[in-house]
Amino acid sequence: MERKQTQGRKKIEMKMIANENARRITFSKRRHGLFKKASELSTLCGVDMAIVLFSMGGKAFSFGKPNVDSIVDRFLNQNAQPSEGVSSHATGHDDATVHQLNQQFHDLRKRLEAAKKKEKILEQLKKSMEELKKNVAQRVDELNSEGSSKHAQEEEQVENTEINDNDVSTIPHDWLRL
Repeated sequence: MERKQTQGRKKIEMKMIANENARRITFSKRRHGLFKKASELSTLCGVDMAIVLFSMGGKAFSFGKPNVDSIVDRFLNQNAQPSEGVSSHATGHDDATVHQLNQQFHDLRKRLEAAKKKEKILEQLKKSMEELKKNVAQRVDELNSEGSSKHAQEEEQVENTEINDNDVSTIPHDWLRL
């Protein structure tokens, strides 16, 4: 039985796609991936970037970090500093958000570690309580068995004493005459 041969993942030759419909579909599918990779590069390397794409229909798609306008203005003015206004405010806001999220992360991590420590302590206490319960049960059994044997011995002594009392009395038989 022959296996069906599939194309699988293969390297696509870098040339313009001849079929216009396939070209539109490819642009639509890959645009998001391109923007995602640009965002990752910007985050990993700490760079500002802008990408502007025009579809075959003339529609513009853009991506910018921190935003497209500030990057384009910097490029056109050849100014190394970020432009004033929205971009500096947005950058400051982003920094504050990142700082706040980092603080929350560290707080949650501390709470998690504390909870794990409490869990270990509770497990140890549980084991200790189970051991204590077992020891108490053993001691109760020992005392019950000792108590029943002592009780039997005491009953024997009482019976023996009663028998002995009938034989010999410590009270003189003529005590009324005295």
